[in-house]
Amino acid sequence: MRPSVQEMIAQSRGKRNKKVIEKIIPIILFLIASVSVLTSIGIVLTLIFETITFFTRVPFFDFITGTTWLPFSNNEAQFGIWPLIIGTLKITVIAIIVAVPIGISAAIYLSEYASENVRRVVKPVLEVLAGVPTIVYGFFALTFVTPVLQAVFPEIKIFNAISPGIVVGIMIIPMIASLSEDAMSSVPKSIREGALAMGSTKFEVAWKITMPAALSGIVASVVLAVSRAIGETMIVSLAAGSTPRFDGDFTGSIQTMTAYIVQVSKGDAGYGTTIYYSIYAVGFTLFLFTMAMNILAGYVSKRFREEY
Repeated sequence: MRPSVQEMIAQSRGKRNKKVIEKIIPIILFLIASVSVLTSIGIVLTLIFETITFFTRVPFFDFITGTTWLPFSNNEAQFGIWPLIIGTLKITVIAIIVAVPIGISAAIYLSEYASENVRRVVKPVLEVLAGVPTIVYGFFALTFVTPVLQAVFPEIKIFNAISPGIVVGIMIIPMIASLSEDAMSSVPKSIREGALAMGSTKFEVAWKITMPAALSGIVASVVLAVSRAIGETMIVSLAAGSTPRFDGDFTGSIQTMTAYIVQVSKGDAGYGTTIYYSIYAVGFTLFLFTMAMNILAGYVSKRFREEY
């Protein structure tokens, strides 16, 4: 039976409407996707312009080579960035020492040893740590971890690098464990079965087969965790102190780049002052660190990827 004229008209209109929708949807999706790109560009441009303003007042060479950070000095302010960088690296090193062994061990257990039922319970519980507000971690470091450390090592001050470093390490464990476990789980089961069939133990399979095959994902997870540790703010602001120091002491008060930004942002400097613009210079330095970590993660992921 042939369709009527009205049905043919309706079908024609329906096809036209579909064509219009197909043309509109990509435009809408592009505009939505461009929001994040434009926001990122705006942030970077703001950092660049305000940092340039800072360097019109403070010599660039003094900033990148100076070892004294005294922006609030009544005599002569000094803006050598290295004490803040050293403080940030102290926290990051301790965090990685804590997080990498625990995170990778947890990933090996979840990937190679845990049953499906155990994995469904343990992995979400482990990832709950990622949802804890960082300010809670900060008070945990200040009111629990530091007193415990002082009971063992009395020379540790109330504000120090060790306590927040440990807690930042605890905070980034879920990132390393989850991403590493995903990388290990993506290794084909047939490879494991072949190794087991040749007499290998589960640990040998995990250490010599699974981990090398998933190395790109594991290393990328560690690099991203380092980036997260470098950018941590509330834990170090509460538990690390506010004393920029260019030394290797971990037991006393320090200040990181993010902690300094918080200090000035709370109102310790007026708008338009050199101290105010210094937070953009410090923020741009922090941005370069985290960008370098993300680029390194992408490079490592491509460099060590193994196809199976």
